[in-house]
Amino acid sequence: MRRLIASTMGLGFIPRRLWGSDLGAGTLGAAFSAGVGLLFIAVGAPWFVTLGLASALTLLSLWAAAPFAVDGKDPGWVCIDEAAGTMLALVGLGGVPWIVALAVARAADIFKVLPGVKAAEDRLPGAIGVTADDLVAGLYGLVAGWALTAVL
Repeated sequence: MRRLIASTMGLGFIPRRLWGSDLGAGTLGAAFSAGVGLLFIAVGAPWFVTLGLASALTLLSLWAAAPFAVDGKDPGWVCIDEAAGTMLALVGLGGVPWIVALAVARAADIFKVLPGVKAAEDRLPGAIGVTADDLVAGLYGLVAGWALTAVL
């Protein structure tokens, strides 16, 4: 059960099956949250529904990733952490700010050049580190999206 949840219902295993590498698994986890986020927008769900799901995904990530985060390593196929961080980035957003938040969160997670993203992964133990870098990246996306919302 943990492996299924850690891989975001198996999405994290798709790249390994297709091209023999985990490269891109995190983006599939993020795509899961983007799809759910679009569904929430389509049905007019209030912001706290997205926040609630981001919180639930965070708790699931901490639980599900724990046995696989050996020696502080983030296995490539574990992508529930990306799903949690992406969902956090999308809280209360729609339209162009939603797209910007998604792009900033993914870029922050992939490149890990913004302050705190790499440090969260490197300095925090086990599943906490695996999840925290994606939450920090998601916070950058959330701030960018809300900043753009304030300007528009």
